[in-house]
Amino acid sequence: MGDRTKATGTDGEVGATATTAGILRPDEFARHVDLQRLAPAADLAPWVENHWVLRWDLPDGVAYPSQVLPHPTVNLTVERGVRRPGAPDAAVLVTGPVTRRFDVETTGRGWVWGVRFRPGGLPVLAGLDASGLAERTVAAGDVLPADVVGALDLLHDSGAPPDADRARVEAALRPLVGPPNPEHELVLRLVAEMLADRGLVRVAQVTERHELSTRRLQRLFSRYLGVGPKWVLARYRMHDVVAALDAGHPGSLADLAAEHGWYDQAHFTRDFSALVGTTPARYREGR
Repeated sequence: MGDRTKATGTDGEVGATATTAGILRPDEFARHVDLQRLAPAADLAPWVENHWVLRWDLPDGVAYPSQVLPHPTVNLTVERGVRRPGAPDAAVLVTGPVTRRFDVETTGRGWVWGVRFRPGGLPVLAGLDASGLAERTVAAGDVLPADVVGALDLLHDSGAPPDADRARVEAALRPLVGPPNPEHELVLRLVAEMLADRGLVRVAQVTERHELSTRRLQRLFSRYLGVGPKWVLARYRMHDVVAALDAGHPGSLADLAAEHGWYDQAHFTRDFSALVGTTPARYREGR
């Protein structure tokens, strides 16, 4: 399982809200693309999970199709040397939560600075309803103030250590920080619990434990995450399954499925194939 990251709110420390899992075939990815992750400054940690930097320099004629499983979060990126099909013609982009595998083909030479927000982080900072960003990539200027986007658009790959760029990005974001948001803090606690307790496999378990109505839980997740709680529960389990396969899980696929809450093999195979794009058996074989 990927490393987990904690958020700290005004009412104390909240558990991990995400892992570093999600990159399919991470060893192959690392042969083509260099990935760095950086922790945010403490004052931004309740909203920002991490910064991530991609660099690649591929020979002429070589294309690498990177594939990532989604998390229930929003990413803000400054992209140089990459053109995503369907994305706006802008260097500074906001990508909302997506519910299927995220594919980007890398060619030539490129660089991306990304800010991965915690669940609900950017919607709170920007005063947005996350459901409006679901399955979408938009120009950052559509959702953030012009001065924030202008500061980010100055970023380029200088080749220097990334600390200075991190400071610039965080200086641009800091004016967006407002007073504590109790609803967002509740959402972070709920997401942290979903991630930490793999015994939670049904929405009803979450609502009963926290004495929330299903309707209220759905509304909170739609407003702050842009996806439903059932999707979040299933996605975290699928991250664990893929990470186990990438690590060389020695047991049977039936045992792996049951270990992560799928007791119907056909259901597990359908869920896996719909997200990953191939069956668990073929993925395990490297196909």
